[in-house]
Amino acid sequence: MAKITLNNIAHSYDSNSGHALKPMSHEWHDGGAYALLGPSGCGKTTLLNIISGLLQPSEGQLLFDDVDVSTLPTEQRNIAQVFQFPVLYDTMTVAENLAFPLRNRRGPDKLSNTEIQQRVQQAITMLGLEAMANRKARGLSADDKQKISLGRGLVRTDVNAILFDEPLTVIDPHLKWQLRTQLKQIHRQFGHTMIYVTHDQTEALTFADKVVVMLAGEVLQTGTPQELFDSPQHTFVGKFIGSPGMNILPCELQGTQALIDAHRVTLAREYPSLTGVIELGIRPEFVYLDDSEQSLPVQITGVEDVGRHRIVRAMLGSHPLDIVVPEHQTIPTAPRVLFDNKRINIYQNSQLLGWEHPS
Repeated sequence: MAKITLNNIAHSYDSNSGHALKPMSHEWHDGGAYALLGPSGCGKTTLLNIISGLLQPSEGQLLFDDVDVSTLPTEQRNIAQVFQFPVLYDTMTVAENLAFPLRNRRGPDKLSNTEIQQRVQQAITMLGLEAMANRKARGLSADDKQKISLGRGLVRTDVNAILFDEPLTVIDPHLKWQLRTQLKQIHRQFGHTMIYVTHDQTEALTFADKVVVMLAGEVLQTGTPQELFDSPQHTFVGKFIGSPGMNILPCELQGTQALIDAHRVTLAREYPSLTGVIELGIRPEFVYLDDSEQSLPVQITGVEDVGRHRIVRAMLGSHPLDIVVPEHQTIPTAPRVLFDNKRINIYQNSQLLGWEHPS
């Protein structure tokens, strides 16, 4: 296991394309479970490949436990990596595939047959592969093959880090929750440093202790799932996290009030006059249907029933507004809404006020 330090790491694939990964400095703690989350093309796989050694960064240093490994090949970094699609030997049995990375070790790190068998059996049990341990990999389903691929990453107990590049893409949806739960249990049991790349917020938020949200080659925020939900530091994070995402509404500030078109929203604190693009952010869960004096009239454009609650799509003046409504609550014909002002975030030029973007 290792602490992983990114010291001004950046990468360009060629001199004319600009940075695929913009300069960043971060430290990921020994034994932490991290997810790199963002849309396709945001740089998360590029960053993972730099950590694994499949890619050498154009700039900066990568350190494992304060040792510079920036130019070391993959095999000298002592990491395990699980890819989006399973990489197996079809002519080997499940058990032989799991044993393969252990049998390849040489020198002082060479393991005895007994140790190899113990680790293989442990991985088979963890992933529920007992019934197929002696079957050839050829002919197994894509789900089972990816479980074996996960096992090849988990069978080694001495690695600096285990890296996962969208490992559940080919897994049927009904098995994804089970495998995410197993990975979380394995992390708690063995304390490996784990880094998990995904574009799926559910995968990221259920797996990781800390989620690293990326956009256009840079890290916008690193935080716990609760921090990303409560205090997104960038409007993109607010909109990307949540289902539906945060409402982001252009506004003007006047002391303890925000003006959204002709509507006034009372804030929990006073703000000074600000320049630039000012926006109010509030989660749909904290917008309530209400007929009090302070409430604001909205026009409903649609209602989506998702089982446990309904999502009301509305317009506040000229701006779309999402509202999460309990399933049993009646939706009035002339609806009005009230914002929980303790849950309001104010953004200046997309950045949460009182927070500085990481260098």
